[in-house]
Amino acid sequence: MSWGGVYIDDRELGDPERCRPRGCIPSLDDPATTDAAGGTWYPDDRIVFGLVEGDEALAFPKNIAETHEMFNFTLGGRRFGLPYCTLCGSAQAHYTDNSGAAEQPVLRTTGLLSRSNKVMYDLVTQSVFDTFTGAAVSGPLQDAGIVLEESTVVRSTWGEWKTAHPNTQIIAEDGGIGRSYELDPLGGRDDNGPIFPIGDADARLDVQELVVGVIADDGTPIAFPSGQASAIIAAGGVVKLGDVRLESVGDGLRAVDVVTGDERAAHEAFWFAWSQFHPDTELFIP
Repeated sequence: MSWGGVYIDDRELGDPERCRPRGCIPSLDDPATTDAAGGTWYPDDRIVFGLVEGDEALAFPKNIAETHEMFNFTLGGRRFGLPYCTLCGSAQAHYTDNSGAAEQPVLRTTGLLSRSNKVMYDLVTQSVFDTFTGAAVSGPLQDAGIVLEESTVVRSTWGEWKTAHPNTQIIAEDGGIGRSYELDPLGGRDDNGPIFPIGDADARLDVQELVVGVIADDGTPIAFPSGQASAIIAAGGVVKLGDVRLESVGDGLRAVDVVTGDERAAHEAFWFAWSQFHPDTELFIP
């Protein structure tokens, strides 16, 4: 592991204050939301990370995700922790209400990096997690063998997401904490490639090419290059590998079982990040 230049977020659940005097990346807990009509503050062509649970949908604007990098919230009667790793382009939704832990985990950012992926931990037990796999790698939750179940996060533009999910909510413009958010808080920081070490890169794709990653029933990691997959589907083609097929939602992608059509947990990430944590990945090739 390496230090990412910020300190641990050890604030209590629901603390709205920034990390002063020490610097940290402060999680946004139970943020205020508005309906789609109340989300006109966010441009339609900007990216959101969309999550659906039951009959409820929620969009996380990328600019707010880049500021907080972690959310703890309830959707569709379920409790989630959603880390966003700016360095690896990955938003993931982990269920925290069925982990098997004695007390429900509260996810926070450590300030540490593992091959340019943010390292998260549980505020309750101080157990550290592998963000990509959801597995506890230290502390009491590792001893208990805790692995957080993952849901699907769809990367989409706001305009297309709210068209696909007209009942969606979106995080409020001020996050419910009276804060102002720049539309581009990172200012193109990662445009010239990774700024921290990433380890040995899998040369099959460019390191920052976005892929949709999913784990097959037999445990095989599968990745689909997002741009190619979207183009094939838009042209009426089929994108599938093994027991997984991709479908469009908004202008994003979700994974489903080829037989049942049931949704499979999936998320997008830069190729270097997905392949680092899933080195045996089978790659979709058109």
